[in-house]
Amino acid sequence: MAPGHAPTPARIALVAFPGVRAFDVSVITEVWGVDRTDRGVPPFDLRRVAADPAPVPLRGGLSLTPDRTLAWLTRADLIVVPGLDDHLTPAPAPVLEALRRAHARSTPIAALCGGAFTLAQAGLLDDRRAVTHWNLTDLLRTHHPRVTVVPDALFLHDDNIWTSAGTAAGIDLCLHLVRTTHGAEAAAAIARSMVTAPFRTGTQAQFIEHPTPHTDRDADTLAAVRAYALTHLAEPHTVAGLAVRAGMSPRSFARHFQATTGTTPLRWLITQRIAAAQKLLERTDLPLPEVARRTGFGSEITMRQHFATHLATSPRDYRLAFQHTLDQREVDTARPHP
Repeated sequence: MAPGHAPTPARIALVAFPGVRAFDVSVITEVWGVDRTDRGVPPFDLRRVAADPAPVPLRGGLSLTPDRTLAWLTRADLIVVPGLDDHLTPAPAPVLEALRRAHARSTPIAALCGGAFTLAQAGLLDDRRAVTHWNLTDLLRTHHPRVTVVPDALFLHDDNIWTSAGTAAGIDLCLHLVRTTHGAEAAAAIARSMVTAPFRTGTQAQFIEHPTPHTDRDADTLAAVRAYALTHLAEPHTVAGLAVRAGMSPRSFARHFQATTGTTPLRWLITQRIAAAQKLLERTDLPLPEVARRTGFGSEITMRQHFATHLATSPRDYRLAFQHTLDQREVDTARPHP
């Protein structure tokens, strides 16, 4: 990109109709509707799209005024469908047809929480995997039996369609979509602005089965162990070694860790190492073996294997795709401000 030339904003469509949740509308707007280009986040063009230009009523006396009709979906790079206050709310037929046409054009579509019901009404989840709030899984199965409902994921992807679990998982999905399209640094900058984690590991099981840790002492101990591991990522870690630091047996440590985070200690470590490697690949010119060493993978080969498994790319290709974020930020920083 030539210095001084602003990047073309990604076009995001928020699909609105009576019954969509105000919270999800706010999440979508907060992620893609705020200008954070001064913090290295690429520009976004968020449009509120509806069947007609009339204000869309939301719960609590709120309303949303569309600024585009459904025809704008042909221009969208991503379509996001909010969840529903009443999960069986029928979407207008023009909305369902527009979503079908968008999927046929291979436009990515994401649904937050009960928005999965809207996609299911459109037939877009037939014979596909989907997730929704854990308390709605039986309802989704009953009313849409052709959907393969996954009970415990925070969000998942199937055939260019994304679905997420309830409320906070919608934030997780939105940040993940930013991260996969624009890089970890852009997602992290948005997350910092929202005062939320750039990503969470684990599944809904941590909320279904164990809403709170067993004791405050265990929660504090495990948090301290995770903080230690994050500041010593370059070192090799084992479950047994982390358990000693927590003052627990390996079996007890693994059980409490999964109850608190929804994932195993080793999976959590891999996720943290991948995230740290993404940041180094975006922000530095360190050789790949050094990135692998600093993030605890030990070797470039091991790091490459984990990138292939978890990100469907290689560290080298990831750097080529996303290091322009740093380059552009340096250009913007050097450019004199009016």
